[in-house]
Amino acid sequence: MEDWNHFLLPYQQAVDELKVKLRGMRKQFRDLNQHEPIEFVTGRVKPVDSIKEKMTRRKVQEDRLEQDMQDIAGLRIMCQFVEDIYQVVDLLRKRTDMTILEERDYISNEKPSGYRSYHIVIEYPVQMVGGEKKILAEIQVRTLAMNFWATIEHSLNYKYQGDFPENLSQRLQRAAEAAFSLDKEMSEIREEIQEAQSLFSYGKGPGNDDPDTTKEDQNS
Repeated sequence: MEDWNHFLLPYQQAVDELKVKLRGMRKQFRDLNQHEPIEFVTGRVKPVDSIKEKMTRRKVQEDRLEQDMQDIAGLRIMCQFVEDIYQVVDLLRKRTDMTILEERDYISNEKPSGYRSYHIVIEYPVQMVGGEKKILAEIQVRTLAMNFWATIEHSLNYKYQGDFPENLSQRLQRAAEAAFSLDKEMSEIREEIQEAQSLFSYGKGPGNDDPDTTKEDQNS
């Protein structure tokens, strides 16, 4: 790859555009005074070193990089409740500005490690000066509890390169189950929580802190 900046430019544009669009979905629910299934949205382009490492690990040829690596452009949608995840997925299926190529439900079918999330691979058209370019992007939809566990597991994975000691692996699995138990418990009292949140936010004006421009940008 002679010029990584040039290669990654459409991916960065796709991430920037998709963050605006997905955050716009959240604002629409707020304007309608409805429960917002999206808590916040982050996005990133995979660093060059990570791309090279994955190319080596997955034996991806350079001339197949655009087709075989689906997560160079990555978006993450955080939700409060498991039910919100499936609502967001349904909303994404109805959009006409992207094409869903693949869905992987790691919530109903969690990975052996305990990892849970909903993955969607999309084809997204980016308008470049030379014309339209369709790229692949991955959208992960998960609860805050799922994201906390996944972030910790990802950090540990760098230390152990995926080869966790048995004791640590078992503890991570138990932690994943505990996180999912929390999600299920919150779902049981979801209506109470939403009512309380509605009362708490009643009367707030545009001058208040907006998570779309605070914690989202901090995590971008």
